[in-house]
Amino acid sequence: MRAYERLLKYVVVRTPSDENSETVPSSACQFDLAHILVQELKDLGVSDARVDEQCYVYGHIPATPGYEDKTKLGFIAHMDTVSDFCDHDIVPVITENYDGKDFVLGTSGRTISTETFKHLPDLKGRTLITSDGTTVLGADDKAGIAEIMTMIERLNTENIPHGPLSIAFTPDEEIGTGASHFNVEEFGAEFGYTLDGDTEGEIQFENFNACKAQFEVEGVNVHPGSSKDTMVNASLVAMEINSMLPSGDTPRDTEDYEGFYHLVSMSGEVGHAELNYIVRDHDAATFEVRQETLRHIEKLMNEKWGQGTVKLTISQQYRNMAEVIDGCKHLIDNAKKACENAGVTPLILPIRGGTDGAQLSFKGLPCPNLGTGGHGYHGPYEHITAEGMDLATDITVELVKIYAQ
Repeated sequence: MRAYERLLKYVVVRTPSDENSETVPSSACQFDLAHILVQELKDLGVSDARVDEQCYVYGHIPATPGYEDKTKLGFIAHMDTVSDFCDHDIVPVITENYDGKDFVLGTSGRTISTETFKHLPDLKGRTLITSDGTTVLGADDKAGIAEIMTMIERLNTENIPHGPLSIAFTPDEEIGTGASHFNVEEFGAEFGYTLDGDTEGEIQFENFNACKAQFEVEGVNVHPGSSKDTMVNASLVAMEINSMLPSGDTPRDTEDYEGFYHLVSMSGEVGHAELNYIVRDHDAATFEVRQETLRHIEKLMNEKWGQGTVKLTISQQYRNMAEVIDGCKHLIDNAKKACENAGVTPLILPIRGGTDGAQLSFKGLPCPNLGTGGHGYHGPYEHITAEGMDLATDITVELVKIYAQ
């Protein structure tokens, strides 16, 4: 079975995670896919496959006889999708021999355009897979799952010798907690790779340092007719706070290694207002400067409007895995070699985000990220090709071969 055929089965099982939930997993629907995957792993000969009470799927493939002393290698992908554009059934659309031009997404009124997605002409002639334009597709990261499953099948059918292999599928990656309850000891690998990137051939071992920042503003709400020197409008203070941040340090205005402040939500009235940001930077020192900037704004606002007017809460999320991977460069060298063996040009790029691998690297499992062949994730423009998935699968198979040498 080709990887894309598995993807088509997985995406119709909706698995949006919920960042407002306090349960693990954050949404019970993720168990629906987990149970399917456990049975599929068992059908592929992974006899110890199981899902735990927190919706983590684990399985192990014993080494080929004579290869027991080879590196214990792991492969990981996540089961959840974003919650945006995932409120009704997902209908995958398969277009063979795609012409490389603007692609209309059903009757949704949306078009995947070559102006926005510059790579589209490079996909000409491939089998394009999209949603109908009203939902996400879910290739992030069910494509990674499908490619790992297909890799296992190929190891079996092609009798490819290999060392000890570990497999895991995680919940809640999209809300930043996918690695929080990951059992590294049970997983049992020395090194791992997440399959959670974009274009086939991507190799990523540098990600953002990340935190959340919340400003809470307590205003003084009195009658506007008698509010001279008394009223403190919390919404106006919130606007003032945002105006004190560098106007060009937003996701829209930055790229590559450039960090940003991203206002993700805001609410307010005269008496109370809130601003919620995510803060990102690859460089640890600059990341700390960004946080100090927020603390300085809090200080200035309280000096101006009165102590207790503004409260800042910063919550750390993840760190740049390059700190760990720099000491395990064989992971990158072998990934490059695997790409070349599969006839794919390696693309070493920084992640403008994070993956489970970032947190796992700091939990003792160095774990760079590989591309799955997809594009336009986290929205209705998400798309992938069958051929890109084939190549991503080829790369994982080549990695297994390399580590078995």
